[in-house]
Order: sequence, then C-alpha cells, then structure tokens
Amino acid sequence: MKQIQLRVAAAQMRFQPTIARNVRQIVERVHAAARRGADVILFPECAVTGYRREFTGLEPQAVNQACAEVARVAREAHCNVLVGSPTFRNGAWFNSLLFFDRRGREAFRYSKIHLAAWDRRFFARGNSLAFFRVDGVPATAIICHERRFPELVRLPVMMGAQIVFHPNAGLDTLQVSRAKRRGRDGIAVRAFENQVYYVFANSVGHQGNGLWSAGDSKIVGPDSRILALANNRDETVIQAECDLSQAGRQYAREALAQPAFLRAAWKQMLTLCGRQLRLKICR
Repeated sequence: MKQIQLRVAAAQMRFQPTIARNVRQIVERVHAAARRGADVILFPECAVTGYRREFTGLEPQAVNQACAEVARVAREAHCNVLVGSPTFRNGAWFNSLLFFDRRGREAFRYSKIHLAAWDRRFFARGNSLAFFRVDGVPATAIICHERRFPELVRLPVMMGAQIVFHPNAGLDTLQVSRAKRRGRDGIAVRAFENQVYYVFANSVGHQGNGLWSAGDSKIVGPDSRILALANNRDETVIQAECDLSQAGRQYAREALAQPAFLRAAWKQMLTLCGRQLRLKICR
C-alpha cells in the first residue's frame, strides 16, 4: 500500500456561553493547529453553539453565520476542519458534523442517527452513514452516543474508510462523567477491530449547573496504541501523524469475505449505504 501521511489534530475545549465566543476559540485553534502542520482538525460535538441542556431559541441565521466563519478560517489557514454544529433543514434541527476542506467549502455533512436522551428533545435523526475524503483519504464519522453502535463504523470501513472522526460532548454529573471515562476504552477496540485510525475530540471540565465533561480526547492507531492523549481537566489541542499505509482495514475486509453465507447480506447493506450516500462504493 502506498504510504500516505495525514497529520491529524483534535481540539479539546470548554464550551462558552455564546456562539461568538465558541467560534473565536475555534478560529484560534484552527490557526494554531495549521501552524503546527496539521492537515485536519476535529472539534467536539456542537462546538459552534456548545452542547446544551436546552437548545430552544436557536436561530438558524446566527448558526449559519457562525459556520461561515469556520469555513473562512479553514480557507485562510488552508486546513481541513471538522466541526460539530446544529444545522437546520426542512423545518427541523439536526445534530451535525460539518467538514470544510482547505478551500473552505462544505465538502460533507453528517447528521447524528442515534440520538441521546437530551438530543431527542430538540433534534431530528439523520438517515445516512458518513463517508467522505480528507485530502483523498477515505474517512467516516460518528457523533458522541453513537460509539455504542459499531456498525456505524464497520460498514463505512468496509466501503474503504481508513480513519474515524468522533466528536463528543459530555453533560453529566461528576460521578457519571468519571464512569464514562472507563467506557471510552472501547475507542481503542473500535480502532483495532477495524484496523483504522480513530480521532476522538471531547469537551472538558465544568459545563455549568453542576454538569461536567471528562475530556480525554485521544488519537488511536490501528494497532490500538494511543498516539496522543489529552487529560481530563484542560483545554488543549493534541496532534499525531497517521501513516495510512498502516490502516489496511484487514479485519473489516475479512469479515466481508467470511463467513461465506453472510457475503450477500453484507453486499446488500453496502449497496443500500451507497445509495443513501449517492456514491460509488470502493472496496
């Protein structure tokens, strides 16, 4: 496999009470990551607005203007940016991840399918898996709660994805927040069982009203080794070099071939995924 290097960054941030202040943080971190040579930077779930207990009163125009600022900094810094934000479409709000390429173009948008309890009070469900390319590298994404649904990663990896982007946001009591840290060990498992890179960007610290987020943003290699790890207290940007020749998707490809009696079922699922994505599946 041809050696392709991708320098990835994950921003761990404490959400601010206004959209403008969140966007200011995003802009600063994109420029900082680009100066350090990052090709792409991932921000947490709903980083543009902050992940909230209550999203009512959100104005589409204000959110769109904020996202336009993120697109602008992607273009200025010549850096790919993946940022979480609510998006408004056909009269409904979605919990989305927006991908702005180095030109500042929105190259892909993924909307969360499996909604957590607080999501369901405000957001509609997405209806398509994520598959896109970052500087030519096939990639996929899930959002927060969706780490509990391994098929959302396995199917796009079968389609060719070599890297998983996972924005997260915590809004829990301190006790629950600490417990979730242990559950996130599964991130390394997901990377290993698919033989891909995995980038996890989380919010951190006190979120107000006695609620917390555990941080622990990380970048994991296909062999499950942690390449970069943030702590559970501080805002930071972590970074790692990904050698995509190591992301061979071996176990996902083997699962596609064996057992033989499942081949037709896998093929049918991948065809349906491709139709939803309107792309030609490349394996």
